Amino acid sequence: MSTAAKAIGDRIQKVRVTKDQIIADLVDGRVISVPLAWSWRLSEATPAQRTNFRLIGTGQGVHWPDVDEDISVEGMLYGTPAHRPKARAHVGSARAERPHGKQRPPMSARR
Repeated sequence: MSTAAKAIGDRIQKVRVTKDQIIADLVDGRVISVPLAWSWRLSEATPAQRTNFRLIGTGQGVHWPDVDEDISVEGMLYGTPAHRPKARAHVGSARAERPHGKQRPPMSARR
C-alpha cells in the first residue's frame, strides 16, 4: 500500500463505544475495534462521557474531553492497552528523609 493510500485509508469516519469495545469505521470501509479495557479512562467513564467525543485532525484519532482520553487509528491498529498510572508512594517530609533531622538550607544559602 502506498503512503498516500495509507494516509487516506487510516482515517476514522465514525466511532462508537459499547460496553465492551471501541469501534471505528474507517473512510476506506474497514471497521476496526479494540477492547474497551484497553482504555481504563473510557472503561470507568459513564455512557454519556463515552458518547461525548470529537475526531482529531481529519480523522487520525478521537478525543474524549470529559475523561481526557485520546486514541489514534495507529494506536488501534498497532498499539497496546493503556496502563493505569501507578499511584505515587508518599515520600514523607524532607526532615524525615534527612539524617538526624537536619533540614536543607534555604535556597538563598545554597550557592
